[in-house]
Amino acid sequence: MLLLTRLLPLLMMSALLLGERIACQNTSGSVVPSADQLARVILENEAKSEASDQSHWMFKVEKEESGKKETEEVVETGTGDLSRLISMNGRTLTAQEQVGDEHRLEDLIRDPRKLRELQKEKAEDSNRARRLLKILPDAFRFSYGERRGDLVKLNFVPDSEFQPPSREARVFHAMQGEIWVDTKQKRLEEISGHLIHDVKFGGGLLGHLDRGGEFYVRQAEVEPGFWELTEINVNMKGKALFFKTIGVRQRESRSAFHHVPDNLTPAQAVRILVDQARR
Repeated sequence: MLLLTRLLPLLMMSALLLGERIACQNTSGSVVPSADQLARVILENEAKSEASDQSHWMFKVEKEESGKKETEEVVETGTGDLSRLISMNGRTLTAQEQVGDEHRLEDLIRDPRKLRELQKEKAEDSNRARRLLKILPDAFRFSYGERRGDLVKLNFVPDSEFQPPSREARVFHAMQGEIWVDTKQKRLEEISGHLIHDVKFGGGLLGHLDRGGEFYVRQAEVEPGFWELTEINVNMKGKALFFKTIGVRQRESRSAFHHVPDNLTPAQAVRILVDQARR
């Protein structure tokens, strides 16, 4: 930690001095830290921040998957997330549909196993995302791109010497793209990439993803010191995605974040959602 504490100010100062194309040396002639070094520091801090953030939120979600559009309100709790359907394909729910959705929520409260199953899927996806975030500095080689204020773009390509430890890592490693990092807060703001070649498992019998598939993920500071996912765009061709809550072709945007108590129970979350619907 002491090493990072000493290294971080140097990296951040260097990043703020970057221009359209980053020079290999600064004006004093000393060597500027490489893009690989800056990426590693930012991504290690990102992983640490993700692991330590236990905050819970209420927010609006707009989803589009397989031609179906839905808008929901979500309330997070420590034992699972509850959601209320607001509209489908741009159409507000009828009174009968609202009642049916309330019954669905009440069923989740009566049968905690269903809620735990939903939470399990989300937790598994979060763990996969953390593992991928952790290997990012080792799986790719980075180079400097443009700068927008405190934001710096780092382009990435696969490191040919890296050996992916899992199937999802193999997919990740087959991509190239870019990340935007906030050098002031040391957070990852955007990551986007596309598959540069096909990825097959078991010769294709166990699944595959085709070249050209792409993804985009963005997070933002929704309150001072709190960063949350705000946008996902996945457009893949194949049948080997490993995230249970993310589809092959999916768009999702999140907005209107409000902090909710960290000790909120599922029953209290349902009451908030139902009361909101009846206003």
